[in-house]
Amino acid sequence: MIILFMRPLYLILSLLLIFSSISKSDEKFSTWLENYKKYAINQGVSKKTVNEAFKNTKLLKRIITYDRNQPEFIEKTDVYVAKRVNKQKVIYAKKLINNNKKLLDKVEKKYKIPKNYLVALWGVETVFGKHKGKVDIISALATLSFDKRRSKYFSNELIILLKLIDRQVVNISDLKGSWAGAHGNFQFMPSSIKNYAIDYNRDGKIDLYTSLEDSFASAANYLKKIGWDKNPWGLKVKLTKEINKKHFTFDARKLSDSKKIKDWIKMGVVLPDSYKINLNTKAKLVKPDGEISDVYMVFNNYEKILNWNRSLRFAITIGIFSDYLKDA
Repeated sequence: MIILFMRPLYLILSLLLIFSSISKSDEKFSTWLENYKKYAINQGVSKKTVNEAFKNTKLLKRIITYDRNQPEFIEKTDVYVAKRVNKQKVIYAKKLINNNKKLLDKVEKKYKIPKNYLVALWGVETVFGKHKGKVDIISALATLSFDKRRSKYFSNELIILLKLIDRQVVNISDLKGSWAGAHGNFQFMPSSIKNYAIDYNRDGKIDLYTSLEDSFASAANYLKKIGWDKNPWGLKVKLTKEINKKHFTFDARKLSDSKKIKDWIKMGVVLPDSYKINLNTKAKLVKPDGEISDVYMVFNNYEKILNWNRSLRFAITIGIFSDYLKDA
């Protein structure tokens, strides 16, 4: 009888502790938010924008869970790629290229970014605009700024966004996106909007959510400005002998040194006979799944895709998808 009495009491106490913890985190967030508003004003954001932007801001606890469990860092490469690149998606992507050929040709000609890469990015980032995200971006960025893991980065992104609102580059009512605070067809973070977004159709506003003209041109402008070149992204390679692990990249934050392709070949790297590229081109070797992993030889453009999303698997997926679309 004592045990039966203790069990519901234990459950009640557990629930009280949970609610108490939730209440405390909400209180801490409210205090943090008031301090952040003052900080934003000191950074030059108008009081009007601060008050309007944070009017409905909430702590979104689920976002912190998402941040700790990103598939780019926990899924094996073959699983990650298979979920994002398949026969149906490739067929659909080719259809979209054909349907938007005039626009894509113009953007490609102006910015020198091949359309297959742009459509691959579009497909992986938002499934060709179908999943642009419905999260309130200000709440998302505020939550991630409040969280300690990457507070500095997200706090800076939030300030940039507030300044974009102040300058009327973006409207608060349009700010829906991903859990990480990214917006539009190509999931631009506020700093990317600031640095690369373009009013390509010249209608007086930058619309990365509904305008394919602005979206494609902004994505192309991004890649052009960070140093895209005419070479491919890379390819999977074979090894004829063991290469010291110090020569491989295992982490997108710690890239290994580059060597000329001809030097890698001397060390045991084998390229397909049909693969045509200048053997003096600089390349890195990537093992995305650790020491027991497929090996990819990657070039400059792979590193530019890493600027977009600092994940070895993400960049490989974009490269593989773009290869399927080369002749579209």
